[in-house]
Amino acid sequence: MDTKAGAGRLSIATKAGFGVADLGGNLFFTAMGFWALNYLTDTVALPAAAAGIALMIGKVWDAVTDPMMGYVSDRTKTRLGRRRPYILGGAVPLALSMWFFFSNPGLSSPLQLTLWAVFALCLVNTMYTIVNIPYSALTPELTQDYNERTSLNGWRFSFSLVGTILGAVAILPIVGAFPTKSAGFSAAGLFMGAVMAISALITFFAVREPGHETREIPTEGLVSTYKAVFANRAYVILIVAYALNILAINFVQSSLVYYFKYIFGQEGMTMYALGALLVVSILTIPVSIPVSKKIGKHVTYILGFAILAASCVLIFFTGHLFGVAYVVGLMCLAGLGLGFALVAPWAMVPDTIEWDAKHTGNRKEGAYYGMWTFISKLGQALSLGVSGLILSASGYVADAVQGASSIFAIRLLAGIIPAAGFALGLYVMTRYPITEKVYRELFAEETK
Repeated sequence: MDTKAGAGRLSIATKAGFGVADLGGNLFFTAMGFWALNYLTDTVALPAAAAGIALMIGKVWDAVTDPMMGYVSDRTKTRLGRRRPYILGGAVPLALSMWFFFSNPGLSSPLQLTLWAVFALCLVNTMYTIVNIPYSALTPELTQDYNERTSLNGWRFSFSLVGTILGAVAILPIVGAFPTKSAGFSAAGLFMGAVMAISALITFFAVREPGHETREIPTEGLVSTYKAVFANRAYVILIVAYALNILAINFVQSSLVYYFKYIFGQEGMTMYALGALLVVSILTIPVSIPVSKKIGKHVTYILGFAILAASCVLIFFTGHLFGVAYVVGLMCLAGLGLGFALVAPWAMVPDTIEWDAKHTGNRKEGAYYGMWTFISKLGQALSLGVSGLILSASGYVADAVQGASSIFAIRLLAGIIPAAGFALGLYVMTRYPITEKVYRELFAEETK
């Protein structure tokens, strides 16, 4: 393969067509991260500990199904390709399951509510897996160019941040437009599901899988496949760092609405803070791409970790002292870090996959992306479960004046706890071995 400039270049239409599906994908991620816990505690009236446990079970199930979906899609061979049939078939069921979860069942028994929440979460997460894992596995198949993958993922995450803004900013206005929160969240769920389905279908029709007619189907068994994945040192380092990244981000996401509602008494300011975070992130992504080319993908990721950790430390120690405008300003700072941290890891995953393919002769993109989301979703599950348990242990009571212990718990969840996750992720990434020079030397050896 030629990795020189120009090799593996993609058209703007292909990049945009590929990237748009993550508008819906990140809308899902945002909705579940920002609103699911608060929706279950303050609208469905599920106790905080039970809500956290239900979310954790749903995410663990989600994580377990990801490697299976990756394994299956690697072994799929149709005239539409390996990945696109699942994007097509899963789009509408994903929309309907999203609507189902955000429609309050109106049950009075905590046990019944918990069982309903677990079922609804497992259902919607399964539908998301069916669409998202094959979609992500398309990335290394579209181009093998080292820097073009950064550009491709830059388009993807530009769309993803649009989805994040919709999930963060549009939900409260939709909910507020209805006479009850239950009706409002149901409408919001329908809206989000429709956006997710439409964006996935656009990608299905806009992107073609190259060379699927002649590509060999992997023959390894499930255990052998994932044993080989974890023998890839660069991939293991990257996936551990990303799991810590997701863990930390989800602590921030799930706690911000509580932070503004109970520390400042201004729940509505949540969408402005999130808007500031995400607008700055969107503006930073185009900057992060040339920065990544200049200093390297892994150094760019480290820079993002550092800024995010600093932002969370400031939120914990100073946010409650200086008021709403100050915290919104800290969200702008965090947005700068988020912009640097979004594209880099997803641009590095294909490099680690290519490294494995050159050394083993086998291509198993679906397995890699399945395990990638498996580990990251375990981090998400842990953060949601722990958040609910910490709130419960602190004496949190929904829609009431919170005591000092609950306020401190909310500050921890938005500040020190995620800061520790970002700092640890930064340390792990200092061990990452694949630079652009190393990557190009790998292919230079092939042509000798």
